[in-house]
Amino acid sequence: MAPYSPPTSGRAGKLRLDFNENTVGCSPRVIELLTQKLNAETLTIYPEYEATRAALAEYFQLPESQFLLSNGTDEAIQVLVNTYVDDGDEVIILHPSYAMYRFYSEVAGARIVSLDYRPADLSFPVDELLAAITPRTRAILISNPNNPTGTAIGVGPIVQILERAPHAAVLLDEAYYEFCGITGLRLIEQYPNLFVSRTFSKAFGMAALRVGCLFSQPDNIRYAHKAQSPYSVNLLAAIAVRAAVEDTRFLNHYVEQALAARGDLYAGFTSRGIHAYPSQANFVLFRAGERAISVRDGLRDRGVLVRDRSYEIAGCVRVTAGTPAQVERFFAALDEVWS
Repeated sequence: MAPYSPPTSGRAGKLRLDFNENTVGCSPRVIELLTQKLNAETLTIYPEYEATRAALAEYFQLPESQFLLSNGTDEAIQVLVNTYVDDGDEVIILHPSYAMYRFYSEVAGARIVSLDYRPADLSFPVDELLAAITPRTRAILISNPNNPTGTAIGVGPIVQILERAPHAAVLLDEAYYEFCGITGLRLIEQYPNLFVSRTFSKAFGMAALRVGCLFSQPDNIRYAHKAQSPYSVNLLAAIAVRAAVEDTRFLNHYVEQALAARGDLYAGFTSRGIHAYPSQANFVLFRAGERAISVRDGLRDRGVLVRDRSYEIAGCVRVTAGTPAQVERFFAALDEVWS
C-alpha cells in the first residue's frame, strides 16, 4: 500500500482553494455554543451523544436508529468496510475518486475492481459499473458528486445499481450534497443494501472537528455499531454539530455564495479559453496541460492554493468555489501565472 499523505502544512494565511473546504468559516453559533460548554470539567468526561443524535434526527428527518455518528466520512467508510468486507472479497470503486475507498479496502484485504470515469467528459460509467457487478461483489463505494471530477449521477442510475447488487453494501458518499441536491437518503427504507454518508467538513465548515454520519436501515446500523469505537467522535465535535444544524440560514447563505462562485469560475475559464469540466460540487476541475504543476506553484507563490490532480487526470488542476470575491482573487493571480 502507498500511504495517503495530504499536503496540508503551511496553508495558514493563504486563500485555501485546494481542499474543497468552506472558505469563510463555520456558523458563529458553533463558536458560541463551544464557548458556553467548554470548561475543565467538560474535558474530563467521556462524550455523551444523546442530544447530538436527537438534533441530527430532527435535521435529517430520520429516526436515530437509522444512522450512526462518525469521525468524519473516513470513519463511516472504514466502519462499512470493516462490517461487510472480508479478506479476498470484491469491492468496486471508481477512478479517480476519494482515496480512502481504496485505502480501507486494501486494509481489509479486498480484491479491488477499479472502473474509470469516462475519459472524454469524465461522466459516470453507469453501464460499465452494472456490467462489473458479480455475485462476489461485497461493496460498491461511490462519491456523489465525485471528487475530483465533480461528476454526479441521478436517482435513476442509483436505483439501477442497488437493484443489480442486492447482495452488496452500496455506499453513496454525499460529502458535497449541499452543492448538488441529489440524495439517496430517501431510498433507505426501500433498499436494505443502501448506505449514505454525510460530512460536516465541507459546507458546514468544520473540517478540523472530524464529524459525519452513516445512514442505513436499523439492522445495518446495529451491525455497523459493532465495528465502531464507542467514543470515536470527540465531545467538542458532537456539541458543534448541534449548533451547526440549527443555523440553516448561515448554511444556505454560504451555499448560495459557493454556487455563484462556481458559475463565476466557469465564466472566467470560458473567457480565457481554458477547458473546465462540468461540476455539481463546490469545486471545478480545469485543464492546465503541461503547466499544471507550474500553475499550482505560481498560484501558491501569490498566496492562492489549488490542488494539482495531474497525477490522476493528465494536465488537470482543481480549484474550490469559495465566494465570488475569492474567485476574482484567484483569476487575478492566474492571469499573472498563465501569461
